[in-house]
Amino acid sequence: MKNSDLSPKLILKVVVALIICFSVNFCYARQGDVPDSAGDANEFEFLTQRLVQDGFDQEKTKALFGNKTVCFDPGGVSLFFIHSESSLNYDQFSSPKSIADAQMYMETHKEILNKAQEEFAVDKTIITAILLVETRLGTYLGNRAVLNTLATMAALADKALAERVWRAISNNKRPERATFNKKVDQKSRWGYEELKALISYANREGLDPVGIKGSYAGAMGIPQFMPSNALSLAKDGNTNGRVDLFDHDDAIFSVANYLKHHGWKSGLSRQRQHEVLFQYNHSNYYVDALLKISDKLK
Repeated sequence: MKNSDLSPKLILKVVVALIICFSVNFCYARQGDVPDSAGDANEFEFLTQRLVQDGFDQEKTKALFGNKTVCFDPGGVSLFFIHSESSLNYDQFSSPKSIADAQMYMETHKEILNKAQEEFAVDKTIITAILLVETRLGTYLGNRAVLNTLATMAALADKALAERVWRAISNNKRPERATFNKKVDQKSRWGYEELKALISYANREGLDPVGIKGSYAGAMGIPQFMPSNALSLAKDGNTNGRVDLFDHDDAIFSVANYLKHHGWKSGLSRQRQHEVLFQYNHSNYYVDALLKISDKLK
């Protein structure tokens, strides 16, 4: 098309369309996703009402979900439905470099690791192994907005919103529709409970939930705790009166307490160790990797 063919009316239409497109995509651009359709300002309205009914402060809850960065994230949540533990390369964590990094970490944090081992009867090598696999010893914490992830998951009780997640999954990676629908039902209930825990944890610790970043699954901090575990099992390792999962002392104590809570103690058989670690991540590949790393660190 030649420049002379562009009439003022056509130019105006193009400009308006670009403005609308930018407005719709603002939230998703911050998440790293491109929306599949125009956003709906009322996506979380029912969720907000439900939280208020469950006892959360109405004014604060509405303000929270009125934040422009809080948005429905179909692209991120779609990863729940295509993730495969068997495809992950866990061998990378037992490489010479990874083990050397873990040994250096143990030396740097030896005081708090020894204290955690003594207080919770959990091997410091297994604590370190978990932190290595979860976040490379705190060097990779995830960059997704945990609030958006969990709110999106909780909102999947709405079939129209679930359909948007379905469309966000590549055709060649989509599960069977019945499998997807079943998982949506499970994850929407789970996501709502974790969302409540996130808000409660943030309120207790004086944090802004909007600013908490984590994995595509909503796990956060150096140990990658889900909010429900952060609320009930995280510990104040540095005794400063706060539980901060982005602090190494608190992360180490929290992992130790989590494992103790699930049955870890001195003298466990290999099989029993496997069963306890399986509670951290329901993957045999994951647990085998942890035990292999722990052996190399002893």
